[in-house]
Amino acid sequence: MRKKAYLFMPVVLVFFVISIILCVMLFLADRSVFLFSVSLLLLGIAFALIWLKIAEKDINRFLNETGKALAQAQKESLVSFPMPVVIVSDDDEIIWYNELCKRVVFQNKDHYATKISEIAPDFNYKQDCPAEGFNININNRLYSVFVIKNQKDGKQMYVMFFIDDNDLKKYSKEFFETRPSVLIITIDNYEELSKYAKENERTQILSEVEQLIEEFVEATNGLIRRIERDKFVAVIEERYMREIIESRFNILDKVRKIEAADRMPATLSIGVGRGAATLQECETMARQALDMSLGRGGDQAAVKTAGGFEFYGGISKGVEKRTKVKTRIVATALSEIIETSDNVVIMGHKFADLDCFGAAVGLQKSISQKGKSCIIAIDKQRNLVGQLYSKLAAEGYEASFMNPAEVLPLINKKTLLIIVDTHVKQFLESIEIYEQCKHVVVIDHHRKMVNHIDNAVIFYHEPFASSASEMVTELIQYLGENQKLSRTEAEALLAGIMLDTKNFVLRTGVRTFEAAAYLKKLGADTVEVKKLFALSMESYKKRTMLVSNAEIYRNCAIAVADSSIENLKIVAPQTADELLNITNVNASFVMYEYEDGFSFSARSMGAMNVQVVMEKLGGGGHHTMAGAVIKGVSAEAARHMLLQAIDDYYDEKPSN
Repeated sequence: MRKKAYLFMPVVLVFFVISIILCVMLFLADRSVFLFSVSLLLLGIAFALIWLKIAEKDINRFLNETGKALAQAQKESLVSFPMPVVIVSDDDEIIWYNELCKRVVFQNKDHYATKISEIAPDFNYKQDCPAEGFNININNRLYSVFVIKNQKDGKQMYVMFFIDDNDLKKYSKEFFETRPSVLIITIDNYEELSKYAKENERTQILSEVEQLIEEFVEATNGLIRRIERDKFVAVIEERYMREIIESRFNILDKVRKIEAADRMPATLSIGVGRGAATLQECETMARQALDMSLGRGGDQAAVKTAGGFEFYGGISKGVEKRTKVKTRIVATALSEIIETSDNVVIMGHKFADLDCFGAAVGLQKSISQKGKSCIIAIDKQRNLVGQLYSKLAAEGYEASFMNPAEVLPLINKKTLLIIVDTHVKQFLESIEIYEQCKHVVVIDHHRKMVNHIDNAVIFYHEPFASSASEMVTELIQYLGENQKLSRTEAEALLAGIMLDTKNFVLRTGVRTFEAAAYLKKLGADTVEVKKLFALSMESYKKRTMLVSNAEIYRNCAIAVADSSIENLKIVAPQTADELLNITNVNASFVMYEYEDGFSFSARSMGAMNVQVVMEKLGGGGHHTMAGAVIKGVSAEAARHMLLQAIDDYYDEKPSN
């Protein structure tokens, strides 16, 4: 009341000042009138003060009576409130509850002075009440409880309103638990097991694999049907799908233990569509996930949800596909597209290496022999092929090599862009060239990444191939008759194969040797190819120093390179290769400063999937060769992220 009275003070002061001014004027004019006016003013002030005091008492009396009436009404309303109400003291004891609460919630049992924690052990009612209320379970029924804090006589009390939404929560949970996920399961090497396994074990192996698949689905009360000889489709409820994901698809490990006599393991690829609104959408997502799983080398499960992809497994090297049917089909389609194009641009990834450049050179010669104008887009200053570039330029190739900026004016609506040795837009030598070309062909062997180029008219992707150069060597044999490569061009392709296979040690299959034999037949000299890998004495010393300063962490050799080292982008991967010669080293990682962050070069001999490790850092690659770039971090932070990625890899890897 006093605060409200202060609101009138400015008005009273104004009248008071005016009255004083008038009194002064009357004093100067007529003193008798002045005395009379002052008397009236004092009487008025006294009357006003008395009236305000009486009004204040009346208002206080009214508020007290109203408060008592409201308190009584509040008590009566809580008693007859149409939902269970409980009042709990600050020391956790129940001090009051209405009749409805006793009958419905407490099941006609008295709980005065009982601690609420004994009835609902996990009820943290002293926390701020969430918008949806607290979810508690009493006598096997679910309630949403809303809590209002109240204070009386300095003591805290909690008024709780119970809403019985047991059925709603039960059916809601059941709805989400029974949401279907679609799985498409394929046997990766069905063709190889059928063709190359011995007659007496072929049926047994395939039967064991199929039995494991059926048992895997039947254990979840799911539905499974064979849709092709090597492919199955299954529908599984969310409650079981969650368990499968928690087990990290252990069926992959079980199937991998089934081997033919030549120690060829059976492997599965699984695509899962999860969380879509309809079964049709789930099936579409499952196909996309299976495509990703196969594109990453198989022997893994890919789960696609609205939030993107998640991958499980992928620890094996993958089994080489020995058939060349796909190569012939791609070569025929590529020939047709080339014929209808005005000109062709071949482009690889940034900092082109011998595999990228060799594949581009082989394709350029083959396309030129078809009478089409063909240019290779390459940054002439920022590449890792200095010796090979100079050698080809001296033989008349200079006109075929252009910086990306020089290529842009040559592009029209009928220009064909062929991308080699990468399938990710961000890794391209020039994103501008890619965006201007309407017709795109991708030829790559790296395991498929989520953000891959998705508008290619031909997406020739072979994760089982050793290199892009191997793929191109096979392609040019089917691109038409009279395809003839020069000795230097053959050596460029062979250099690419040797780079990615580490001189035919890693990722080398039957088709790799067939491609190398074809190039050797064309005159490729392995001694000349070996010279392309030569380093300066200074770079060699730096590489040796990096190896000697490396540390070992969980069977991984880790080296940090100084940014001042000459040809660092060549020295770093060679150092990683060298570190694999150390006993008990499963993988090697070399990190070095790159622009405003750090770059990683990772290698392994197959015991560790470095692609999975590098993916955790935003990179990718192959089972035995991968890389990544992290921007905006310090050296210590980058090293910590690498160690964490290694820890995560071992934590997620299933124990055999």
